[in-house]
Amino acid sequence: MPDEPRLEEQALSEAAEMTIATQLDEVENIDVDVRTDLLKMVQGQVNSVSIAAQGLVMQKDIRVQEIELHTDSIAIDLLSALFGQIELNQPVDATARLVLTEQDINRALNSDYIRSKFPSLELNVEGQIVTLEPQQLEVHLPGGDKMGFRGTILLHEMGDIRRLGFTAMIRPGTMKQPLLLEAFHCTEGEGISLEFAIALIKKAGELVNLPYVDLEGMALRIKKLELQEGSLTLHTDAYVRQLNNLNSEIVKDNI
Repeated sequence: MPDEPRLEEQALSEAAEMTIATQLDEVENIDVDVRTDLLKMVQGQVNSVSIAAQGLVMQKDIRVQEIELHTDSIAIDLLSALFGQIELNQPVDATARLVLTEQDINRALNSDYIRSKFPSLELNVEGQIVTLEPQQLEVHLPGGDKMGFRGTILLHEMGDIRRLGFTAMIRPGTMKQPLLLEAFHCTEGEGISLEFAIALIKKAGELVNLPYVDLEGMALRIKKLELQEGSLTLHTDAYVRQLNNLNSEIVKDNI
């Protein structure tokens, strides 16, 4: 059982909780555990920080069921901390675990915010650029290390626009095997060519294997993905640039 926190540790922990909570639209519960001592605190040094929270909501529709983040020694701005704002003097490395429910994922995918950030997707089909414009997308997590998708998209190709409905089942890639497409069915429209299917699988692999998912203030590298019935758990490395910018734009980026 960890030692009881000192008064200075309690003060910093409470300041960090307030800083993070004010940057979120909602949070059901948040607990921050800062470990340091008075001498290191005066020098702006912290031995470690652990954050555990449930029910975080950012950008109105981006919800995370659970998050746990742990980091070792960090440097903070002591003056800012005394006034209830935790600011990092330099970026730190951390580990993080996130749990998203099926409902959370679908809420985010069909939110105005995510749609504005990912309005379309381009595929190179044997030298011809085909643009996919999502209309509706739904994820199903049946368990068994599988992810199901159902939706409708508009295909822009060679000056024509056509609507396509589909269902698909994939197995996300692991250290031992690449992403696998187990099934793909057209439920509306004229169907797709084999060349289109190959290009689509290639693009899906690229998206799944993006090196970082970047939130302003924090970049996450996915190390392991666990699929349970109704939920998805991400084990990641985190590169934390700041603690007070959590309710900012979510973008695809590389550091």
